[in-house]
Amino acid sequence: MSSEAISADDLVALRDSVADLVARGGGSEAVRASMSSTTRTDAPLWSGLVEVGAAALAIPEEDGGVGAGWGALAAVVEELGASLSPVPLFSSAVLATGALLVAAERGGHGPAGLLADLAAGERTATLCLAGETSWETPGVTADGGILSGTAHYVTDAEAATDLVVVAGPTPHATLHVIAADAPGVEVVPVATMDPTRPLSQVRFTDAAAEAIAAPDDLLARLRDVAWAMLAVEQVGAASAALRLTVDYTKARKQFGRVIGSFQALKHRMADMYADIETGRSVAYAAVEAIGTGEGAELAAAAHVYCSEAFTRVVAEAVQLHGGIGITWEHDIQLYFKRAHSSAQFFGQPVDVVAAVSL
Repeated sequence: MSSEAISADDLVALRDSVADLVARGGGSEAVRASMSSTTRTDAPLWSGLVEVGAAALAIPEEDGGVGAGWGALAAVVEELGASLSPVPLFSSAVLATGALLVAAERGGHGPAGLLADLAAGERTATLCLAGETSWETPGVTADGGILSGTAHYVTDAEAATDLVVVAGPTPHATLHVIAADAPGVEVVPVATMDPTRPLSQVRFTDAAAEAIAAPDDLLARLRDVAWAMLAVEQVGAASAALRLTVDYTKARKQFGRVIGSFQALKHRMADMYADIETGRSVAYAAVEAIGTGEGAELAAAAHVYCSEAFTRVVAEAVQLHGGIGITWEHDIQLYFKRAHSSAQFFGQPVDVVAAVSL
């Protein structure tokens, strides 16, 4: 599960390819249209991402992937974070694939060909983990491979063909794979504050699943992957929020001058930039540490810092946009909602700080 090296030129080309796909796919208009689609995802953009190999980046070559490592996938995650594109990359290529790769390190193998199918985009998976009140306690239990209970805050479940389920009780959680349309499985979409990241409850009623051997530290390892990659996504979104703010302040006039020329506003945007660049350094350090045995502290630091920095940046962005910043018509409100929702993903930063302080 190492983060293999990829050249700087290849990373630039990969970012450019993703940015071009997003732009050609309609950008913000496509994001808004996807919010009300059947699966609440941008299916055409997802197909394009699969064609350029995005879903296969972190999967080893022997399993049908590209084997480029987490660093390459992070570059794609950052670009999609910047556009808020509702595609199942984070749910499938990061969370579900991450769980399968953690298990594979300890000899646990999922259904034959699953990783290869995920890499090729022939199947799409998502992770079922959280209980109603905590990411630390799975909402689903397993008894002899039979799943019962409800997983909450499941991303992109409506678009998934397969569910990768972490079942309790903790600390010895078990890993399972089951088809999303299997008997005893019910996907219940839920309304969300952040319409760009669809969430569902997934209910299991005596559902027969395939068990996968997993290490005792499965939850901790998976959390490190989620926090590191989420931090990269937050950096991408915060960067886009700053760009929107700079563009707006260059166009908006008061007292006969563009407001971006006011020194006080320049200072505030400089502080936003400093938050983002510090966050980028922390986030990519955490990504680089995935699988090295030193990733836990960096991942926790990235989750706390990037969640708080993203929240600060969008709060400033909304203020600097003035009244238009709180209207549905302007995209900055979508970034505000993403900042507050992503800060709760895989545990609140305040809980992480409290745990470290004990």
